[in-house]
Formats: sequence, structure tokens, C-alpha cells
Amino acid sequence: MTQPPGEGHATPAERASAGKLLRARVPRRSHAIWKPRGRREDAIALLRAGDKERVPELVPIRYGRMLRTPFTFFRGSAAIMARDLAAAPATGLRVQACGDAHLMNFGGFATPERRLVFDINDLDETLPAPWEWDVKRLAASFVLAARSNGLSDHVGREAAMACATAYRKRMRDYATMDVLDIWYARIDADDVLDMLPDERRATLERRIAKVTGTSGSELLFPKLVEQGDGPPRIRDQPPLLYHWTPRGGARLMEVISEAMLLYRETLAEDRRVLFDRYRLADGAMKVVGIGSVGTFCAVLLFTSIAGKPLFLQVKQANASVLEPYAGASVHMHHGQRVVMGQRLMQPASDIFLGWVTTRGGSQLYVRQLRDAKLSPVVESFDAEMLEIYGSLCGWALARAHAKAGDPWTISGYLGGSAGFDEAMGEFALAYADQAERDHATLKAEVRAGRIAVEMER
Repeated sequence: MTQPPGEGHATPAERASAGKLLRARVPRRSHAIWKPRGRREDAIALLRAGDKERVPELVPIRYGRMLRTPFTFFRGSAAIMARDLAAAPATGLRVQACGDAHLMNFGGFATPERRLVFDINDLDETLPAPWEWDVKRLAASFVLAARSNGLSDHVGREAAMACATAYRKRMRDYATMDVLDIWYARIDADDVLDMLPDERRATLERRIAKVTGTSGSELLFPKLVEQGDGPPRIRDQPPLLYHWTPRGGARLMEVISEAMLLYRETLAEDRRVLFDRYRLADGAMKVVGIGSVGTFCAVLLFTSIAGKPLFLQVKQANASVLEPYAGASVHMHHGQRVVMGQRLMQPASDIFLGWVTTRGGSQLYVRQLRDAKLSPVVESFDAEMLEIYGSLCGWALARAHAKAGDPWTISGYLGGSAGFDEAMGEFALAYADQAERDHATLKAEVRAGRIAVEMER
């Protein structure tokens, strides 16, 4: 994925030395600075440019969610930060980047072996890009989360620094490991529990027991499905979960069934055998996230030959927001780009992960819906928990970057001092201020009637 200049077969020690030399060209302290180069383009115009790829009636929901707080605005504005980061200092070292590495895109999920791991769990924007871009977006998200929780900027800065410190130290650890050991590395439930003080462990242990006690689809079934005398049917919960119009619904289900046959071909042969033991029972549109609101997303309910449920999420895949600045993907199909990025970055990926192009030309990717998913309850975090979570996310990001990147050169650049960590703390504060200014601009556009919003209860 990444090699130091002129060092295609360099040893770990040579790569580390090459990383140290990069400090002269890009001082670690330079990463603290956030200042737009020249006249900064209209941030809201950049957001609106992406609306043409969204379902028009859902776009007001997206802006309604972004309007709530500067933190929710930040979560939905990866395209803005990608443009800003393209002008920021960078070493030139590239990794398989997440592209939207804010703290809410990390969490627990089940591996194919049914072990719960903690890692990045949203990779819609993944693309090879500078490693710094992910670290900076992640660090800034901690300051905005702290402010959203009513915590001080000192708390936000400490959490951002904890994240950067963990990234630096864990990257150093991965640089001492053999490549196969890095590939197999993962953060499991015990690793997470070990980071918590005793009084917080019990709560998480109960949540883990709940999500691992049965399949994610079985947990979701009573929430999403209504059962009567006929076949199971997804329960309409408009405007966030709803069926297609009756007139076009039957035809659309035919198109989806056809698409599932094409999707099947992207699975490994053994997983095709498993998939063939399910039959499509129902499908509905679902509104998800913040940045994804308005893009096509469907939930498909399958049932096994034993009558057990399986929920698959079929999601639109557009060009990564990083592409204008980091270059086009080697994959012509953006669903494949997402799938391959997940396989490169995650310690283990969903067994049903695949992609498909519909008859109409839409590029989609497929995965299980919330398979034993354990999301952070960030709105309840105090200063202690936010800092612990910062360390955890920094660790996970370092593992992901090390797996398909160059931990030796990156670690050589970062070094053993806290200089980079402190720079990330300062950058996080400065960029959080920028996100707040952009959020205020969105509010002004809404007040002026130029952007329609739909606020949810």
C-alpha cells in the first residue's frame, strides 16, 4: 500500500529512518495549524453539490440532522473536511484510509467466528490517502463531542491528545511485529474491558452479553417485523423505514431479486452455498446515519429454510469524498471499493459483504444489518470516559492503518515524544471552531429559506 521513497524492499529499520527524515520536510509541529489556504470555498455549496445523488424527499431530513449541533454537522460533512485536509501539511505516506474517521464510526461488531471486536465500522468513504487525514478528523471529533456533552475544551483537547498518543504508541508496537502478526491483530472485548475502571465494566459486560447472546438479525426481528397469518413483513416506520409504493413495489422487488443473483457472484463459493439457503421475504427503504441520509439504502429480510431471519442492508456506493484530492479508486465499481477497503482495514469482515450493479446502473454494496453491533453511547460520556474512548479509537485506527500500510515509516516519523500528540490537540480545537462556523452558516441558510429541513422528534 505504502512505501517510503525509493525503499521498495527496505528493512523495518531503514523504513523507520526514512520516516525520521520526513520530519525535516514536514515538522510534526506543523500539523497543529489549521488555516485555509487563500479564499476558502463555500462549505455549504460543497454539501449541496452532493444532493443530486440523493433521494430528493430525504434531503431535508439530512439537513435537519446536521442542523442539531456542530457535532452532528461535522458527522455529515466529511466532504468539507476532505477538501480542507487536502491543503494541510502531509508527509506523503499513504494508507488505506477510512475517509470519515469520526468517533461515531467506531464500535463493536461480531467476526465470522462470532467474537466481538472493536474497530472502524463505517467505511463508505474508504480510499488510499494520507494517514494524517484520518487522524485529524478523528481528533477533531472528540473536541466537538465534548462540546456537545457540555464539557470543556480542556476535556476535548485531552481526549484528542489521548487518541493521538494511542495512535502513535500502538503504531510503534505494530512496527515491531511481523507482517502476518499485524494482519491477525485485533482488539477484542477483553481488551476494551481492561481499559475501563471497575465501576464501568459491569455495564459494558451486560451490553456485550446481550448482543452476543443471539444473532443480530434475531435481535432486530421483533423490532422491525410485523407478523400475522401471512409471511413476515417489515413494519413501516415512516419516514425512516417504509415500503415502496404499492404500484411500483412488486416490480421493484423483482429488480432486487435479480440484483441479489448478481450480488451472489461476488461472494466466495462457500458463502454462496450459505446464501442459497435463504429466500427473500420482504424489503423496505431505510434512512441511516447523517452523511448517508438521502442515498439509496434498503433493508432486505430473508428467511432460512428453518424460518430464521437474516437482514441484509443494501446501500448506495458513490465516489469517495477523498477522490477529488487523493485520486480515483483503482476499482471502477464503488461498491467493490467499499468492500475491498473494509477487507483491508478491518480485522475480520462480514461474511455477506459483497457488491452489485442494478439494471439501472446504480452501484451498491451489501452487508448484514447490525450483526451484533455495539455502538458507543457517546452522549453519556464524561471526561474520563471520553479520554478512554479516545485511546481506544486511536488504537483501532493505528491497527487499521498498519494492516495495509507502512507502520515502520509512519512510526519513525511520529517518534517517541509527545510532539505530534500535542499538535493534534491544538489542531482539534482549531478545526472544531471551523466546524462551528460552518454549522452557523448552515443555520443562516435555513433561516433565509434557502435550505429546507425536516426536524425529527
